[in-house]
Amino acid sequence: MKLNINELHGSRWFMWSLLAVFVIVTLYALGIRTLVPPDEGRYAEMAREMFTSGDWITTRLNGIKYFEKPPLQTWMNALTFAAFGLGEWQARLWTGLCGILGVCMTALAGRKVFGPRVGLYAGMVLASSLFWLASGQINSLDMGLSGMMTLTLMSLLIAQRDEATAAERRNWMLVCWGSMALAVLAKGLIGLVLPGATLILYSLFARDWRIWARLHLLKGVLVFFAIATPWFVLVALRNPEQPYFFFVHEHFQRFLMKGHKREGAWYYFLVLLIPGIMPWIGILPQSLAAAARRQSGAFQPRVMLLTWAVFIFCFFSYSTSKLPGYIVPVFPALALLVALHLENTSRQQRAWAASIMALLGAALLIGMPLALNLPTKRDEANLIALRGYLPWVLAAGFLMLSGGALALLHIRQMRRDMGVLTIACAGFLATHCILAGSELYGQNRAGTDLLPKIQAELKPDTKLYSVGIYEQSLTYYLQRPMILVDYWDEFTFGLKQQPELSIPKVDDFITQWTQDAVNGKHSVAVISLDLYQHLKQRGVPMRVVAEDARRMIIANL
Repeated sequence: MKLNINELHGSRWFMWSLLAVFVIVTLYALGIRTLVPPDEGRYAEMAREMFTSGDWITTRLNGIKYFEKPPLQTWMNALTFAAFGLGEWQARLWTGLCGILGVCMTALAGRKVFGPRVGLYAGMVLASSLFWLASGQINSLDMGLSGMMTLTLMSLLIAQRDEATAAERRNWMLVCWGSMALAVLAKGLIGLVLPGATLILYSLFARDWRIWARLHLLKGVLVFFAIATPWFVLVALRNPEQPYFFFVHEHFQRFLMKGHKREGAWYYFLVLLIPGIMPWIGILPQSLAAAARRQSGAFQPRVMLLTWAVFIFCFFSYSTSKLPGYIVPVFPALALLVALHLENTSRQQRAWAASIMALLGAALLIGMPLALNLPTKRDEANLIALRGYLPWVLAAGFLMLSGGALALLHIRQMRRDMGVLTIACAGFLATHCILAGSELYGQNRAGTDLLPKIQAELKPDTKLYSVGIYEQSLTYYLQRPMILVDYWDEFTFGLKQQPELSIPKVDDFITQWTQDAVNGKHSVAVISLDLYQHLKQRGVPMRVVAEDARRMIIANL
C-alpha cells in the first residue's frame, strides 16, 4: 500500500497505526515513575482504602472521612486495583485512558464537523500538547474531569452540526448529558456549570437561539440525574455533614474566598498557557483570531470552541483558588482551533510554528546547563535530582530542535501533513522525556528509598505515627494508614467528625510514645528534621531507622 504523504488523513492504515503507537507509548509510560505526592499518593491511597474496605460510598484518606471531591476517580482506581493489583501504572490507568479518550474524541469531532484533515491535525495537536500529555500521566483529578468535559464538548459539536440526522442528534446529545453527569462525579458542580455557562454565552455571541430546542432537554436531564444523583443521596444519608461541606465550602467558599493556599495573580493561567500548549504556541494567537469570524450555517462550531476556551480560562482566572491543572479542559478546544488554522493557513504560518519549537529546543540545550551552574540554596538531594534530570531535558531540547528543523524542511517542500506530523511527534517524545527524567525528583519527594528500612520495622501490631507532616505517597506504598499527630490541613473537616483518629498535640504524642516504649510496645514515626532535634532535646526515647533530606523515620525501641 502506497502512502500519499500529502493525504495522510485519507489512509485508514496510517490513522490506525498512529493511534496504536500513541496508545501503546502512553500506557507504557504510566508505570515508569514513582507516585509523586501530594496528589498522586492521595488518590492512590483513597482508592486502595476503598478497595480494601469494600465501602464504595464514604470516601476516606488515611482512614479519615474525606469529602473534598466526588468519588469517580477513586472508584475507577479502586476497580483498577481490583482487576490488576496495586502499582504505579494501575494508579494512573484511569487518567491515562481519559487522556486517550480526549484525543480520540477531539479527532472524531474534528473529522465529523470540519473534515478528515482537521480531525487528524486536531488529534495530533492535542496528543502533543505538553499540559494535556503530562496531565494524562499524573494520577490527579484534572485529567479525569477534562476527559469527561471533552466528551461533553465533542458530543455537543457532533450532535449540533447542521448535517446531523435526527438519530445522531438525539444519541450524541444523550452522550453529552451523560458525560456532564460523569464530570460532576469527577470534580463537582463545575462539570455542569462550565458547559452550561458556555452554552448560554455561545447563544448570545452566535445568536443561535434555536440550539436550545435541539438539546433533548427532557431526556437529557433524566440521564444526567440518573447518573449523577445516586451517590450524592447515599453519601448524605450515611454522612449528614457531607452536603454542606462539599457544596458550600468546596465550591462557593473556595471559589470566592482566599485562605486555601492556592492564590495566584490574574495572569497566572496566561503564563501557564504558553508552556501548556507547546509546541503549538507559535500559531495559537492566529488560531484564536480566526475563530472569531462567523461562518455559514445555523450552528457555529468555531464560536462554540472559542467561547468554551475563553470562558473556562477567565472563570478560573477570576477564582481565588488557582492550580495549573484547572485549565486542562481548554486544550481540546484549542487543539481544534489550531487544527482549523493549520489546514487553512499559509505555508509561512506553519513554518513559524516549526521555528518557534526549534528555538525553544535550542533554548533548552543552552539554558539548562547554564542554569544548573548558577549559585543556589538547593539541598544536595535536589541538586542530585536536577543533575540526573539534565540528560533528559537535553534530549527533549534536541528532539524539539531537530523536529522543528525537519518540519521546516517538509513545509518548505510543500509536504504540510508531514510538517504537522513531525512537529507533533517531536512534541510528544520531548514531553515524555521531560516526564521520564523527573523520576529522581519523584523518588526524593515520595521518600521511596526509605521503604525497605521502614517495612523491616513494621509488624501487624506496630503503631505508625506521622508527626507534624503527612507523607501522601508513603502511606500508599506502606499500605497502611498513619496516626496523625499535630497535623490538620485537608483533614480538618474529617477530624472534626472523627477526633479520635488523631493526636492533636505533640506533647500528647510524646507521652503515648514514651509509655509504649516503657511497656515494650513497638512504635514507628515519620517526622521532620526539625522535630527530631526538638524531641532529642526533650530526651524522648528513639532510634533513627532511616532518613533523607526531607524526613526522618524513628522507632521507640
